[in-house]
Amino acid sequence: MANLVIDIGNTFTKVAVFENDDLLTINQTKQLTAESIDNLLYEHVITKVITSSVKKEKQSWQIELEKKHPVIYFNSLIPAGVNNYYKTPDTLGTDRFAAVIGAHYLYPQQNNIIISGGTCITYDYIDSNANYLGGSISPGLNMRFNALNHYTDALPLIIADAAFTAIYGNDTTSAIISGVQNGIKYELKGFIESYTKAAEQYNIILSGGDGIFFDTLLKNSIFAPYIKNEPHLVLKGLNAAIQQHND
Repeated sequence: MANLVIDIGNTFTKVAVFENDDLLTINQTKQLTAESIDNLLYEHVITKVITSSVKKEKQSWQIELEKKHPVIYFNSLIPAGVNNYYKTPDTLGTDRFAAVIGAHYLYPQQNNIIISGGTCITYDYIDSNANYLGGSISPGLNMRFNALNHYTDALPLIIADAAFTAIYGNDTTSAIISGVQNGIKYELKGFIESYTKAAEQYNIILSGGDGIFFDTLLKNSIFAPYIKNEPHLVLKGLNAAIQQHND
């Protein structure tokens, strides 16, 4: 008896199978096919299916899946034990809200700040009483490097360097790395301080493709003891939502 959980992002689609809270299998692909879904349905006794998507149009495999199994389409109106105070829930990204649900499910009755690093960096806060108060969105790591190259004539395209620890750069390349990576580090610290100012105890939950990189940026800070890495937080949130769904 298992749940099939599918998270459709801007670049990748993640497919996972859970048995209760246990993650049995996970796969990430740029192009999901009906055949790969059929293989999972054959290999596991799937009782529930939930999908979350940042895209408006259905994929061909989704249409085929609907013919074989009831599908729950996750949205920000699914409560899953969270009090959602976002003023425009219809515009709240499903990945953000799933991550909030995941944080609350994994660390209940605790103050949680969720930081997800992907195309964008998102910051979200849910308090110990399960109140989701909102969050912040800023450009992601690679977006910043790309923007400096795209919107200027002279600046080269640089990639992130996790080993870079200097405060300033002494040439153009290192100056860009310093500006982007130190800028994100100061941004992380600033948001964490603001979000947790009134909380004596809290968790900093890092997720997304750049979550481990952010951990590196914060590893020598006062926040290091509060960090929890949850690379599959969105999938776990979707699984928590489907387990609490009554339909």
